[in-house]
Amino acid sequence: MYDVGRRRFMRAVAGFGSTMAFAPVLTLAGSSVVNKKPIPATGEEVPIIGMGTWQTFDVGGDEKARSNLTRVLQAFFDHGGGVIDSSPMYGSSEQVVGDLLNEVGGKEALFAATKVWTRGRQAGIDQMRRSMQRMGVGVFDLMQIHNLVDWETHWETLKTWKAEGKVRYVGITTSHGRAHSELEQILATQPFDFVQFTYSLANRTVEERLLPIAQERGVATLINRPYQGGSLFRRVKGKPLPAWAGEFDCESWGQFFLKFVVSHPAVTCAIPATSKVRHMVDNMQAGAGRLPDAKTREKMRAYFESI
Repeated sequence: MYDVGRRRFMRAVAGFGSTMAFAPVLTLAGSSVVNKKPIPATGEEVPIIGMGTWQTFDVGGDEKARSNLTRVLQAFFDHGGGVIDSSPMYGSSEQVVGDLLNEVGGKEALFAATKVWTRGRQAGIDQMRRSMQRMGVGVFDLMQIHNLVDWETHWETLKTWKAEGKVRYVGITTSHGRAHSELEQILATQPFDFVQFTYSLANRTVEERLLPIAQERGVATLINRPYQGGSLFRRVKGKPLPAWAGEFDCESWGQFFLKFVVSHPAVTCAIPATSKVRHMVDNMQAGAGRLPDAKTREKMRAYFESI
């Protein structure tokens, strides 16, 4: 499923042993600095690579899986991570994240994001309070309305919560390319701080309207499914990473895909999900070093489409 460049890099770092996830930041690009971008509403900066938790952290009480995810989470923070995105829709993910945060170092960098995913004012309030308890967060950095569900009701609650200091930022989400027209209308009329949607080399629909309107309106963007559910890796299986990828400090197909996404001027942060330490390290390295410019992004698109 993974490209030759990614496997070659993984073999290279494997020699560091099982403690690799807890070591100082290492990048083949020669940089230990994860790039950051500002949240337009305030200027606060966040790392351009975050972490999603859909499916990967939905492990309930499985101790073996939790032990592995502790190492994944530690690698995330060790390599400059901050933004963690979850949702009540993701089964036990919120609870697992909350529990494991107590076992790792570096969590002072945490930018905690989750979502409200229900109907009705009081149901939304109750759900958000449960999320706070599960993730162990007194004040969420970002609370988002998941997939536009009863968004007008929750929007009123969240404006009040933000004014009262119960949440720092408010956002709204969609995924899989759904409800783009409605989301565009919402962004055009309502002052959300964040918007989340799907964007990848294989799914660039949001380049037409959603990314431009987010940029015009000063809305930060979180990008879900940047690997298109893993289908990007299947498409390039056995294909060589272009030699010119080194011009923007890219050493694997995973980094190629992520660097394309986060180099868009309207993208704030991408949130790929993984349950493997080596993939987490590779994801985070996509946030370090040089990013492709507009001309290179077009070259990347053309190369990918030629495969």
